Amino acid sequence: MFFGKKLPVTWLVVGLGNPGDKYENTRHNAGFMAIDQLADRGDFPVQRLKFHALTHQATISGQGVLVMKPTTYMNLSGDAVAEAAAFYKVSEEHILVLCDDVSLPVGKLRIRTQGSAGGHNGLKSIIQRLGTDKFPRVKIGVGGKPHPDYDMSDWVLGKFVGPDKTAMDEATLRAAQAVECYLKDGPQKAMNQFN
Repeated sequence: MFFGKKLPVTWLVVGLGNPGDKYENTRHNAGFMAIDQLADRGDFPVQRLKFHALTHQATISGQGVLVMKPTTYMNLSGDAVAEAAAFYKVSEEHILVLCDDVSLPVGKLRIRTQGSAGGHNGLKSIIQRLGTDKFPRVKIGVGGKPHPDYDMSDWVLGKFVGPDKTAMDEATLRAAQAVECYLKDGPQKAMNQFN
């Protein structure tokens, strides 16, 4: 899936999360966790600071990709994405975003080629900055609030523990594999295999 030769960037693969140790391993950082899995599989570091993001230019499934973890907070993720997309002249169909989704059970994946923000501040920011919601995404289920009165921000900033941690490790690995499949075989095959 990974090759040494650097190709021109024609894709952005963006994991959403919040920077800093405080947010590590939280539900909202599922996108970062999936990027880390992708980097482990390709044996490359995502650490070059560029476009308000930690980045690495890689070849994944025969495609030239800029892998990104925005260093802005979640609600400003669109700044990093819009900057990189403009620089590389990447169209929205080639901006693949990995993010958490509270409407999906823990560990379940859902691939979409477009769609609304669904209350997700990172997606909302990207849609706002790109002026479109027609970019693909791999949503990683982090489960919903345990009861209706529970504060949503407390929930998404909570850490994974026990069986949820195990399920998330598996899910973020599958999300990395879904990215490889999407880049190689397109959305339909990726959806059939991973949804």
